[in-house]
Amino acid sequence: MIEQTQIDQVGELLSQRPVEESAVIELRQQFPHLHFTYCMDDDVIAAKPLYETDRFNLYLIDSSNHCLSFTQDLSVATGIVVAELEEA
Repeated sequence: MIEQTQIDQVGELLSQRPVEESAVIELRQQFPHLHFTYCMDDDVIAAKPLYETDRFNLYLIDSSNHCLSFTQDLSVATGIVVAELEEA
């Protein structure tokens, strides 16, 4: 389970620094109970972000059925995908 306040905290932290792998490593240290994945936003297909900015989007992951899938349900979410947006 992930709480909305955690999503907001992650978004706030990422908005204060470049979105890159080192930022995700820092997030893993600050939120050790959550799984974080980093990718480019155009690598994410058929999922709706839970948190959107002009630099990155955050998606939720559910791993409860032994396969990863995107979700919008905070109560089953086990991780966050940090998806960097390319500059226009």
